[in-house]
Amino acid sequence: MAVNRAEQRAATRRALLAEGRRRFAADGYHHVVLAEVARAAGVTKGAAYHHFDSKAGLFRAVVSEVQDELGERVAAEAERHEDLWEQLRAGCRAFLASGTDPAVRRILLVDAPTVLGWDEWRTMDEESSARHLAEALEALAEAGLIAGRPVEPLTRLLSGAMNEAALWIARGGEPRAAEQALDRLLAGLRTPQGLSGG
Repeated sequence: MAVNRAEQRAATRRALLAEGRRRFAADGYHHVVLAEVARAAGVTKGAAYHHFDSKAGLFRAVVSEVQDELGERVAAEAERHEDLWEQLRAGCRAFLASGTDPAVRRILLVDAPTVLGWDEWRTMDEESSARHLAEALEALAEAGLIAGRPVEPLTRLLSGAMNEAALWIARGGEPRAAEQALDRLLAGLRTPQGLSGG
């Protein structure tokens, strides 16, 4: 019976997350009402408050879920390549492409920085997709393909630039133009050894 209760709690949480995500992506944080999310998910308002304390708590959990999925998508695209440089390019391109995803666009790029505050949003970003960028740059630096120790300032610069570019794409910017600009930016990081390597 305890297992059934645990399963029921997990199912309730999943239903609230799914409905919250759908509504936050479609309507934006400020137009979502937690009681309506609960009703649409088939649970009571009390159950919603039990799991998330508030609309902000539900939003934070949705942001975390979307961030984790984006980080996994970026890593999966990078891992399709053996070459370290192509891993970086593929991961960066996957991140830029996220600007066309309505959930990423509205939840992560538009609402999260203002609702959660810049510091909390950056911390969550660093724990997901920015972590993959740091690892890729570290590997490139170790291989001598880019100059730059420490890599943290470079990671922050690239992460900020890519967040801005993804937001630009989300607001109607041309993805192909952003990819071309990214390639030019990244090319400037390569050492002569990195250039001769491919």
